[in-house]
Amino acid sequence: MKVTYGYQHEIVRPYPVVTIGNFDGHHVGHRALLQAVIETARKVGGTALVLTFDPHPVRILAPHANLRFLTGPEEKLEFFRTAGVDEVVFVEFTRSFAALPPEAFAEQVLVQGLRTKELFVGRHFVFGHNRAGTVEDLAALGARHGFLVHPMDPVLAGGVIVSSTRIRQLIQAGSVDQATPLLGRRYTIAGTVAHGAQRGYEVGWRTANLRPPADRVMPPDGVYATVTLWKERRYDSISYIGTRPTFGAGERLLEVHLLDEELDLYGERIVVEFVGRIRGDVRFSGMEALSRQIALDVESARELLRDVQPTQAIMEK
Repeated sequence: MKVTYGYQHEIVRPYPVVTIGNFDGHHVGHRALLQAVIETARKVGGTALVLTFDPHPVRILAPHANLRFLTGPEEKLEFFRTAGVDEVVFVEFTRSFAALPPEAFAEQVLVQGLRTKELFVGRHFVFGHNRAGTVEDLAALGARHGFLVHPMDPVLAGGVIVSSTRIRQLIQAGSVDQATPLLGRRYTIAGTVAHGAQRGYEVGWRTANLRPPADRVMPPDGVYATVTLWKERRYDSISYIGTRPTFGAGERLLEVHLLDEELDLYGERIVVEFVGRIRGDVRFSGMEALSRQIALDVESARELLRDVQPTQAIMEK
């Protein structure tokens, strides 16, 4: 997969089939859109191309908004690669770019920049200054400039329209299990295991500690049944997010305990998949009470993990 920054007009792309968006989360709606683009490109020997933006438009248009993401940049590119996208074009999002009228956006970006032949977008796609352009406008501009526009209906999961906004709301509410069918996979946080305060040793439960990325959506503090991936192996696990109030408030961490393995993971990169929430964060009277509760939490985690399917099985449903 090729990654391009800017239009680079000198690049010759066979029959570009394009879609546009931020694709945060790479949820089932995104995958349906990408699949349509890729299948169309394959039929005509064309180029399956994603146009996306850096930085995220909200960073420029509403810089004080506390926007957090469902996927990191590298994770998003990996999703595009595994989906079968041929090229990802990043366009710098600036205030001058945001000020382009719909007609100028179509001419400068889609026609002159990418030489688009076919374009797939959601039926409610908007574009141009003040989001003034609609899909109907886009279709009319396509007819004028010689590219086809394919509006796609929203994807439903469990009767709910799939969107990144809805998924963020579910995860921030702790409903990670309800986010899974919308994502078509379990929500994940990845990172490098860091040294902590060794509290896990004190209560008899060894943990691998991750510092949550500052710009990522995080579930609320509490205890979760999780699956941990390390070096292409999967381990049932239980994870805690919080500041360990029993010991006095500290740094907020994601602490992961492998249920049936004891591995030295310091300095290793791991991926944590969230399966379900067990309970919220609680301040206990001491280590003995905390240890007793952790034992109960582990049994709850085992119950939730008993019939868990691999991520690939979820995505193929």
